[in-house]
Amino acid sequence: MKSISVIIVSWNAHDYLRDCLNSIRQTSASCVQEVIVVDNASQDGSPEMVENEFPDVTLIRTGENLGFARANNLAMKCAKGSMYALVNSDVIIHPGCLQTLAAFLDQHNDVGLVGPRVIGGDGNLQRTCRKVPTVWNTVCRILALDRIFPDWELLSGFEVPHRNHAKCMEVEVLSGCFCVARKKAVDEIGGMDELFFFYGEDIDWCKRFRDAGWKVMFVPEATATHFGGASTSNAPLRYSIEILRATLKYWRKHHGIAGQIVCYLLILAHHGSRLLTRGVKQSLGMGSSIDSQHKLKEDAVCLRWLLTGKGT
Repeated sequence: MKSISVIIVSWNAHDYLRDCLNSIRQTSASCVQEVIVVDNASQDGSPEMVENEFPDVTLIRTGENLGFARANNLAMKCAKGSMYALVNSDVIIHPGCLQTLAAFLDQHNDVGLVGPRVIGGDGNLQRTCRKVPTVWNTVCRILALDRIFPDWELLSGFEVPHRNHAKCMEVEVLSGCFCVARKKAVDEIGGMDELFFFYGEDIDWCKRFRDAGWKVMFVPEATATHFGGASTSNAPLRYSIEILRATLKYWRKHHGIAGQIVCYLLILAHHGSRLLTRGVKQSLGMGSSIDSQHKLKEDAVCLRWLLTGKGT
């Protein structure tokens, strides 16, 4: 039964997008009703490639960069399937993946959102099962406790420990790089919050699914590869600022102004201390690598935005 509308939002991700579309074509998934690509005003020939090489794909040209949430909502409004597969342009869908996720939704009427096991381009597992932000897991992230103790549930920050990614389980948050939503649930809770331009919309969406009584499930029997950075690599410093902006919006929306202030102060202390530490290391000749210099610049840009509201 053709039940899935595959939706891909793309911005200057020409080669990744081609590989993604080819992976969908090669799976020959009988459950796919249509594939929709929303192009956010790419300048790299992406829309022309889709038109020429994938004529069966529905292409929506936005004419401007609408952001991730708004572009996905645009596609969901015109999609025909009873399920929406939201897929990043830098994802490769493995054979059987879509069928497995569609079957899981068909068999579990209380589930609103599902996601597969995701492997990175380096072959390592990506921790796509996450937790909603709290003061405690934010502190764990800032103090890098999640990197020191990645398999300790209490200290693993926003992410669920690696060992748990081997089993089917209910989770608080699924990464937005690839998930399949039930149309009935989306009709009930609404699409992604368009206040989030890029980043954070998946966390907010998952919370709204759960608040409305729908389960969010991780299904490791389905697998995909996610390379990461297809669009964000085009403007890495802007992406860093968007993460901050989205984080503060999330805290304001779900924890009020007091929660937003607490989050702001934690992030401010985080970037301020990192900038100071990295600046001292660089002055002593200990942080001269390109990566260290980039991180120093990133902290400076983030701190400037936090203090002045000005970007790069």
